[in-house]
Amino acid sequence: MTATLVGQARDDRAAVDKAISLLVALGDRTSSGAGVSELARRAQLSKSTAHRVLGLLERNGVVERVGTDYRLGERLHHLGRAVYAPGSEHVRDQLLPHLADLYEATRETVHLSVLHDTHVVYLAKLYGHRSPPVPSRIGGRLPAHATAVGKVMLAYDADAAERALSEPLGRFTDRTICTPEALAAELDAIRCTGVAFDDEEFQPGLVCVAAAVLDRGGVPVAALSVAGHRDRTDTRRLSAHVRRVAAAASRSWMTRTRRQSAGRTDGADPVTPSRP
Repeated sequence: MTATLVGQARDDRAAVDKAISLLVALGDRTSSGAGVSELARRAQLSKSTAHRVLGLLERNGVVERVGTDYRLGERLHHLGRAVYAPGSEHVRDQLLPHLADLYEATRETVHLSVLHDTHVVYLAKLYGHRSPPVPSRIGGRLPAHATAVGKVMLAYDADAAERALSEPLGRFTDRTICTPEALAAELDAIRCTGVAFDDEEFQPGLVCVAAAVLDRGGVPVAALSVAGHRDRTDTRRLSAHVRRVAAAASRSWMTRTRRQSAGRTDGADPVTPSRP
């Protein structure tokens, strides 16, 4: 490789670092946008460099200019949808009213999640009045074996459970399930009760309870959960609410998908999240 090519590679890497720094800075100001001076300061770049890189990002549609300010562009939002499992927007739109029902019943932080391989992807989140610091974020992923939503979906998805049981199970607290034998036993228990618990398994002080939204044949479409601080949240009591709302969501999902299938002329099944 010539010296010129080496120099170009280094410049490319530097440019990528600068662009990502600016996008992260913009992500912190998603609603209002920010000017060049503020973004340069937050990204630790000179103003001239920030202006030049923002121009490149604008031409590629990942940022857009509103007056003298910049904000994340439409193209970046489209790319961001790739973090969701296929069909997740359809799931979110249909099940969001049931998440609202769960919030009304509990007034705690509630989640709507789907399973993607051996991780969960969070599609929606409503914060309770006593919301604890919860690591989940919309679009974010967490290992299924260390979360209530993940375990309850693994319990009803044999293929995903087999993959999870064959992979190393990361430890996050001293309560995390880290052996295949213990996880298999936990999944068996979940199938008996219909609910899963996270007893400080991902984060100290955080407890959760979840139930699955099931399609025809008992396939998990998504999961609903309630999360709270260990000292203020009785997950055993809340499990009745979670089970009830998830059952209603399952009935609603099956009714809608049957109607959609009946209205199709090609005989194809309606959109459901696909599993890799």
